[in-house]
Amino acid sequence: MERIDSHTIGKVRGAKANSYTQGVICSKVARYAEHVHHPDRLTRPMKRVGPRGEERFVPVSWDEALDEVAQNFQRIAGEYGSEAIWPYYYAGTMGQLQRDGIHRLRHGMGYSGQKGTICTALAYAGWKAGVGAAWGSDPRQMVESDLIVLWGCNAVATQVNVMTLVSKAKRGRGAKLVVVDPYRTATAAKADIHLMPRPGTDGALACAVMHLLFAEGYADRAYLQKYTDVPELLEQHLSERSPEWAAGITGIPAEDIRQFARLFGKTKRSFIRLGIGFSRSRNGAHNVHAVSCLPAVTGAWQYPGGGALLGTSDLFHLDKTLIEGQDLRNPDIRVLDMSRIGSILCGNREDLGGDIPVKALFIQNTNPMLVAPDLNAVHKGFAREDLFICVHEQFMTETARMADILLPATTFLEHDDLYQSYGQMHLQMGPAVISPPGECRSNHQLICDLAKRLGAEHPGFEMSAAEVIDATLKASGYPALAELTEQRWLDCSKDFNQMNFIDGFSWPDGRFRFKPEWRESGPLGSAMPELPDHWDIIDNSDEERPFRLITPPARTFLNSTFTETPGSRKKESAPRLLIHTKDAASLTVDSGDRVVVGNQRGEIDVEAQITPGIASGVVAIEGIWPGDHFPGGQGANVLISSDIPGPNGGAVFHDTAVWVRKTGTSTDQ
Repeated sequence: MERIDSHTIGKVRGAKANSYTQGVICSKVARYAEHVHHPDRLTRPMKRVGPRGEERFVPVSWDEALDEVAQNFQRIAGEYGSEAIWPYYYAGTMGQLQRDGIHRLRHGMGYSGQKGTICTALAYAGWKAGVGAAWGSDPRQMVESDLIVLWGCNAVATQVNVMTLVSKAKRGRGAKLVVVDPYRTATAAKADIHLMPRPGTDGALACAVMHLLFAEGYADRAYLQKYTDVPELLEQHLSERSPEWAAGITGIPAEDIRQFARLFGKTKRSFIRLGIGFSRSRNGAHNVHAVSCLPAVTGAWQYPGGGALLGTSDLFHLDKTLIEGQDLRNPDIRVLDMSRIGSILCGNREDLGGDIPVKALFIQNTNPMLVAPDLNAVHKGFAREDLFICVHEQFMTETARMADILLPATTFLEHDDLYQSYGQMHLQMGPAVISPPGECRSNHQLICDLAKRLGAEHPGFEMSAAEVIDATLKASGYPALAELTEQRWLDCSKDFNQMNFIDGFSWPDGRFRFKPEWRESGPLGSAMPELPDHWDIIDNSDEERPFRLITPPARTFLNSTFTETPGSRKKESAPRLLIHTKDAASLTVDSGDRVVVGNQRGEIDVEAQITPGIASGVVAIEGIWPGDHFPGGQGANVLISSDIPGPNGGAVFHDTAVWVRKTGTSTDQ
């Protein structure tokens, strides 16, 4: 990273010495200076003086702001009980301390818990149902692969380092790239084979592939007998799940399914990199499990460059007792589902788990007024004048506008933190490299300051960020902070036999589970099919709502982060609805026309973009655009349901049926 002075950075670069990133970094983070030094950064504490949401604030001192927050929390806890206060957070800050330290205040004060369902819950439930642990083949092994399958993963936009490894495999081994995605992403444009299933039908595609693997002799029966639970039962179950059967469900021609299945079957060194995207469906966990079965059928796990990977979270063994105050946790305190925030704030008794309403929100690292599902309910809940809201944020987001007290937050370059990885194996210290602008404070500092006013007691509240990190590393059996800082990062991967489960999968019997114990995974698991299949519980299109909507990431946004930076806005230009050429013709819609996209939850007005590169009957809006980019003032998530999927909750962002109607043409035509 280019550090110009104690307050200023230039370009951010990847570390060439890192064996995974190899000096490559995504374009949005390379331009991070635009974010850090943006003129609209919040730099002073502020108090609301006008109607909620009208962005009328006056500056106040930190002491005034924190005193008001503490007084309101104490008042509400005294009247309604401590569970009426809900600390709400997510991954706007990714470090282990600055992100998760909010739990220490939560547990110390007995505030409502949070069930973190909005991102990875469905994907990990599906992956661990078969494998048993949240790791898989080392992604660096992809350079030894002969076939790489990116399933529901637009790596060009979200995992650029994966594409570096793909390129090396192509050059070094002539590897083939297959992409499974409902539309022609930048990643799909680089594929040798691109399969476009309808959203929510990935399980059917995986079953048809396995049908052919068994039927045409590609299944490794010796591996199946040694390493899997019910291979004979699976083969019998799949006997009628033919490519023709799957074609009617997925929309992919049967011959294309056969071509992919045969390529996968004959290639021993096949590597599947699963993305999170296709899990965000009512049947998402079941679909992820179905895809994870493929390398178990062929025995691809046995070979360098073979196997599969979703994430690497279980490679890290951090003892976060000090960070999160786990020793203070009361298991009787209710835990609220973050994906149901709209229903919770609107007083749904089932979601609340009783009669205690949420009367105060303490929000860090997230923007639920834009990114949560069922935005009409979310906006209605936030509009309550009896709800006290404190927001700690870097910019004036939709959520920040609703705050009673708004506090300025640091970025990751302005505070100390400890980072583990999602898609790779490195643990590293991220020290503060510049001073924060104005009066910005870190999450850790704010949590400690509030704890003193509220009377919360825990050693973590009395320690600096560096002290907490150092103690956490030592408690976890890792090198001390000074040593980790000198090393820069620590590779936490296991040897090949462990990463690829040659020593057995992470179950007592060491066998991959084709027949998971879904009931053990969550309260809704009992309704899930026992074996891989097409679980048809999705929001299917119908005569009234003939299209299926997905809302995948934009290349230069990260959810609602970077939507404010000039570089990202210039590249993305404006929100658009991608629609297939034939579908557009049936609606007499041309590129540039304004269309209204709607369903029973609401509607949005957006510009159409016609493309042959999307499955017919599917429409897409890339990126979580701020609401002020839509005429109605609300973003695409107004259309998204907050239904609770099995086995244990999640967010169904890509499982939405909608209608599309032409309204007019854009003004620039």
